[in-house]
Amino acid sequence: MSESMKAVVITQPGGVEVLELRDVERPTPGGTDILVRMASSGLNRADLLQRRGLYPPPRGYPEDIPGLEYSGVIEAIGEEVDTLAVGQAVMGITGGGAYAEYVVIPAATAVRIPHGLDPVEAGAIPEVFMTAYDAVFLQEGLCMDEILLVHAVGSGVGTATLQLALRAGAVVIGTSRTEAKLAAAAALGLEHKVLGDEVWPNRVLEITDGLGVNVILDLVGGAYLKGNQKVLASRGRHIVVGVPAGAKAEIDLRSLMVRRGSIRGTTLRARPLNEKVDLARAFELEVLPGFEMGELKSVVDRVFPAGEAQAAHRYMEENRNFGKILLTW
Repeated sequence: MSESMKAVVITQPGGVEVLELRDVERPTPGGTDILVRMASSGLNRADLLQRRGLYPPPRGYPEDIPGLEYSGVIEAIGEEVDTLAVGQAVMGITGGGAYAEYVVIPAATAVRIPHGLDPVEAGAIPEVFMTAYDAVFLQEGLCMDEILLVHAVGSGVGTATLQLALRAGAVVIGTSRTEAKLAAAAALGLEHKVLGDEVWPNRVLEITDGLGVNVILDLVGGAYLKGNQKVLASRGRHIVVGVPAGAKAEIDLRSLMVRRGSIRGTTLRARPLNEKVDLARAFELEVLPGFEMGELKSVVDRVFPAGEAQAAHRYMEENRNFGKILLTW
């Protein structure tokens, strides 16, 4: 193998024009690591923030190479790795550096790619399905017949959450700012569609006969906080995963107290290694069988060659995607 590789590099903080495909040094796996030859890299909104200099990676990850998830084939393994083998197809999450031909990953965090699933398509799974599974089930304990409100249901995390919640027997209400994305979500099984305009809370309360929702998966942030408080049911749980509509908003604590509700935030990127390992194992046990049985599927909107990373970022910034955008190598 060559000692160098291609990677999409952030040359300086800024717009899409600062992304360039360059030759960089190929990483070397340590004793407990694996080296993955990439098939695809999934785009996430965190990548846009990192490109603009607003979301630095955790310590130990490259500041100039974004990318939070990977899918590919193991090229090499560290001398202490005995649970994986060269040539095995794997996917997973990482703190950064996945916009590249190769990425080094702690072996214990890797997740096998389900049999029969194309490694390129698998790149649409790790970040969104692991985020959804962790937030809605492991943290908020969504149960059968509970009502879940998913904001930005047409996003990558939104489409993953929709599928997981329906598989678990929950009732799902989804919001989006476009009718087209709501229609596409309906094809995935969404029954209760709500346009994300100024009266969306009233529509949610109509659907729930005034009782509100048990769990809110919030991929929007501050602009929706007042409405979220209005529709939260008694003992409801509100979890914030993304804040593209603002990180700050005024909260009515009295409303939260009366409802005996809770609100929390979550992210996967900066978690310690042991938590990422635990999530990977739980994900393999609870979620991967859904892909193998055809109950779950990756939702890929568009695939760009790595050399077109600028166009891929622009496409995401314009909110044109339903599901995931991928870079291929």
